[in-house]
Amino acid sequence: EVQLVESGGGTVQAGGSLRLSCTASGFTFDTSEVAWYRQAPGNECELVSAISSDGPTYYANSVKGRFTFSQDNAKNTLYLQMYNLKPEDTAVYYCAAAQAGSPVDVLLESCTSYYGMEYWGKGTLVTISS
Repeated sequence: EVQLVESGGGTVQAGGSLRLSCTASGFTFDTSEVAWYRQAPGNECELVSAISSDGPTYYANSVKGRFTFSQDNAKNTLYLQMYNLKPEDTAVYYCAAAQAGSPVDVLLESCTSYYGMEYWGKGTLVTISS
């Protein structure tokens, strides 16, 4: 059984930083499509960042220059380092993964495998206070 588990969420003031982590069991990240999504109440599930199995890293325009997506293959762990956080970054953040070559959509109705990538964590809440 594949399990993805996010951690690192919390409440910080605007301008602060957080680092999210995502560990996997039953699945290897290093040859897969991996991504971070987020969903705020009333909004669609938005792709924040993705690393393609063939190299390119995608960042949403709203987080470029502030977020960095990295992965430690030895630990089979993904990280999302977030700096200069803004109130509009408040959301539940999800890590997601799929087999190499799978599509990675920018917007989904919901952050689940029914609408998007094959495997999802349960999410971690990030709240940014102004």
